[in-house]
Amino acid sequence: MNSGILLVDKPQGITSHDVVSRMRRLAGTRKIGHAGTLDPMATGLLVLGVNGATRLLHYLVGLDKEYLATVRIGWATTTDDAEGDALAAAPSDVVAAVTEPAILAAMAPLTGEIEQVPSAVSAVKVAGKRAYQRVRDGETVELAARRVTVSAFELLALRPGDGWLDLDVRVDCSSGTYVRALARDLGIALGTGGHLTALRRTRIGRFDVAEASALEGFDVAASLISPADAARRAMPVIDVTAQEAVDLGHGKRVDARETPEPAASVARADAAIAAIAPDDRLVAIVERRGAQLKVIAGFASDEADA
Repeated sequence: MNSGILLVDKPQGITSHDVVSRMRRLAGTRKIGHAGTLDPMATGLLVLGVNGATRLLHYLVGLDKEYLATVRIGWATTTDDAEGDALAAAPSDVVAAVTEPAILAAMAPLTGEIEQVPSAVSAVKVAGKRAYQRVRDGETVELAARRVTVSAFELLALRPGDGWLDLDVRVDCSSGTYVRALARDLGIALGTGGHLTALRRTRIGRFDVAEASALEGFDVAASLISPADAARRAMPVIDVTAQEAVDLGHGKRVDARETPEPAASVARADAAIAAIAPDDRLVAIVERRGAQLKVIAGFASDEADA
C-alpha cells in the first residue's frame, strides 16, 4: 500500500481511534494517523494519512473546518453536550419566550475573532494532562480563554419542544474552536442554558465529507488521495524540475525564483510550500529562506513505503 490521504465519514458511537484501528487493518499498515479527532457522539469527516503521508497531517490539522450542529436551548450539561449530566433547566416560559431575533442577536458576538474558553472535558492539556482526564479524576478544571475565529455561525432552523428549543446551525471556524463551547455560550447569552446534541463535521480545508466513504465496505486503494493532490488543497505549490526534485530529496536547497505567493491564510514569509516533481510526486514541504527553498519535511522515500 502506497502513501496517501483517506477521507472517512465517521459514524456516531465510535471513537476516532476506533476508525484508525479499523483502517490499519484494511490498509495492512500500522502507519496511519489523523488530522483531528471527533468525539464519539459526532459524525462526519476524518482525514487520515497512510504511511509516508502521515508527515503531511501536520499541515492539515490547522485547516479551517465546517460543522452542522444542533444546539438545545433550555438547560446546560456538565460536558456542554448530550453525554453530560443535565444541570438546572430554565423555566418553560423563559424558553418559550426566546425569539429568532434574540437568538441571532446572541449569536452575533460569538462570530468573528473571539476569546473562547474550551469545555472542561476538552483535550486541552493542563500541566501535561488532558483536561477531560482531570475531570474524570475528580479535579476541578478551569481553562484559559484562547483566541479562535468563527467565520460563520448561521441559524438554519428552529424546532421547539416541551421546555426546550432546538437550533440547527452551521459553523465555519478556525482549528481549535469548540462547537460545544459555542452551544454553552449561546445558552448563557440567552439566559436559558444550552448544550450540543448533534455534531457533524462537513469540511476540513478543501476536503469535503461528500468525498468521504463510510467505514462499511471501505475500499482503501480506490479512495487513496495522493500526497501531491492532498498538498495542493492545503498549501501553495511549486513545480520543480527533475534535478531539483533529486536535490530536495537529498535535503539540498534550491532556487526560490518561481515560488508562488503564499495564500492569504498562510501569508507569512516562511509559509509551507509543497514541492511537486514532474512525475506528479510530492517531493518535500519547503519554506523560503531568502532566495532559496529549504526542506522542512521530505517525502522522497514514499515509493518505498509499504
